Amino acid sequence: MQLAITIELPHVGESVVEGTIGKWLKQPGDSVRRYEPLVEIVTDKVTMEVPSPVEGELLRVLAAEGETLPMGAPIAEVGAPGETPSADAPPPPAAAPAAPAPAPPVGTTGYLLRDVTPVGPTGGAAVEAAEPMVGVGAPPPPAPAPATVLSAAAPAAPSPSAAAVPERGDGTQRLSPAVRRLAREHSVDLGLISGTGMGGRITRDDVLRHLAEPQPVVVTASPQQAPASAPAAVPAAALAVPVPEGPDDERMPVTPVRRMIAEAMVRSVTEIPQAWSVKEVDVTGLVALRQRVRAEFERQEGVALTYMPFVIRAVVEALRTVPTMNATWGGDSIILKRRINLGLAVAAPNGLIVPVIHNADRLTISGLAHAASDVTERARANRLTIDDVQGGTFTLNNTGALGGSVVSGPIINHPQAGIMTTETIEKRPVVRDDAIAIRSMMNICLAFDHRINDGAEASGFLEVVKARLESYGPDSSIY
Repeated sequence: MQLAITIELPHVGESVVEGTIGKWLKQPGDSVRRYEPLVEIVTDKVTMEVPSPVEGELLRVLAAEGETLPMGAPIAEVGAPGETPSADAPPPPAAAPAAPAPAPPVGTTGYLLRDVTPVGPTGGAAVEAAEPMVGVGAPPPPAPAPATVLSAAAPAAPSPSAAAVPERGDGTQRLSPAVRRLAREHSVDLGLISGTGMGGRITRDDVLRHLAEPQPVVVTASPQQAPASAPAAVPAAALAVPVPEGPDDERMPVTPVRRMIAEAMVRSVTEIPQAWSVKEVDVTGLVALRQRVRAEFERQEGVALTYMPFVIRAVVEALRTVPTMNATWGGDSIILKRRINLGLAVAAPNGLIVPVIHNADRLTISGLAHAASDVTERARANRLTIDDVQGGTFTLNNTGALGGSVVSGPIINHPQAGIMTTETIEKRPVVRDDAIAIRSMMNICLAFDHRINDGAEASGFLEVVKARLESYGPDSSIY
């Protein structure tokens, strides 16, 4: 008789540590063929379908939609038709009250501890270095402030004033790392929350709803009057969460992709001291060149000729000239990237995504047109692979195509050193040779990590991009 097989969340990349269950494509009782899509997984980089590694019947799903889990966590069981899921077996007996609780498994992101007391000689605590976001499945929590300690071992005991946070809600169900982390950050007693997930499991949304509800303020009596069992006061953080809502307001649930984008943006502006600069570029010659070759290029190559490949080529040359823009902050060093892998910000149906053109410096204008068209189309069709979104070293965004933007302040794609936007091309009156002329002008905006580069490097980078774009003319070659 075939035994039930546990399906785990697959490891899809070296730096992808978490994934969110986006949608189950099969339900318990459905037959599943080998390699048939079983579930849709969302990471901070890509949404992908996970195929079933075996053939049989889906006996039970172990993770609810919207739940965030570490890679390698069990998510479903597949077995022979009519087989009893092993997950239906009674849970293992709880440990005796006197026995010390076992330390939780060591994670790759650690636990965020607040109000940490000094560590004695038998323990240790260390500040964990920030991991790169590019390719990370679910971005780790924002980097701690200098006084915050991250420990990769079991969490230290909270301060006496902090409310106890049970590891497993009611003591029997499993909790995802995201739920445990959120509960610890706000000192939430999970025993007070009713779960709405699969089998009554507490989800991240359940915790957020609990925090949004008005919490009773407990007034602590004086030591002489307070009984020994007096409850602890509700933390101020929990009381500050509720947001006023009017009678006509509508609450829209946050999708997994939107939540991951939000966490990534918070991490970027929290960790990176960002500055930005703008330059005006005369692209009259580039506009004339594109008008001359566009129809013939699209007939021969089969892809549209936009301004993007010309901009990519200019950015590549600027990254060669100013290599510290193609870098990462390493704490006590600056890590220069040998390869130029350019990320393109794409407004996909489910949110912003940044596919990567690897080794962009090795491609011609024609090759860049093909590469940009390919990753953009697959991003909008939700057909990117994990390799398509990993390894980016610099990001480019065409904000001018989103409705006539003329200037923007982009947020850096952590842990890169910079991001540049191209704004809309419009005809403006400018002074040329002491005369007013009508020219096609475009602004380019750069946000840069001020730990790695200063204004001189940023200005030098933009000047190279500007000079290259202004060098194009009607007779320039694109091959």
